[in-house]
Amino acid sequence: MKLSISAELCRGHGRCYTLAEDLLEDDDEGFVTARGQIIDVPPDQVDDARNAAASCPEGAILLLED
Repeated sequence: MKLSISAELCRGHGRCYTLAEDLLEDDDEGFVTARGQIIDVPPDQVDDARNAAASCPEGAILLLED
């Protein structure tokens, strides 16, 4: 699975990196650092990635199945 975070949609609520703290991090402004990127989700963090995506009020997180 891969995870993509839209830089245009992300508003920095912080729910995603709170729920997936081993996968996502925040920057100095409170935004997730992976904005605008596609990252690989390790198998043991798939549930966290799904929870993070479901928690985003803007729907900025897209999960891409391999």
